[in-house]
Amino acid sequence: QVQLVESGGGLVQAGGSLRLSCAASGRTVRGYAVGWFRQAPGKEREFVAAINWTGGNTYYADSVKGRFTISRDNAGNTVYLQMNSLTPEDTAVYYCAARMSVLASQHRRDYNYWGQGTQVTVSS
Repeated sequence: QVQLVESGGGLVQAGGSLRLSCAASGRTVRGYAVGWFRQAPGKEREFVAAINWTGGNTYYADSVKGRFTISRDNAGNTVYLQMNSLTPEDTAVYYCAARMSVLASQHRRDYNYWGQGTQVTVSS
């Protein structure tokens, strides 16, 4: 079983930056693809970014492309989401998810394990 724990959320002013971390425990996610999703109040959970098992392929939602960067450490067990130039529209609970596949996906249904989420609030 894989447990995922997100951290790094908080309150930041518009234009600021945050770095989220997703740490896996219980079982390594080194061979898994990992994605970040977010859910704002009253909205569906949406795809943000994903990375394949090697870290060599990354994917981004259009709304964050050029501002967010997903990466994973050499051991492959921690995945990061660097978020720059934040806007109030980025306010949401951010979730990381692991997929039992080497290939990343933009679809929630493809992910097998989910963290509890971390709140990101961007003030104007």
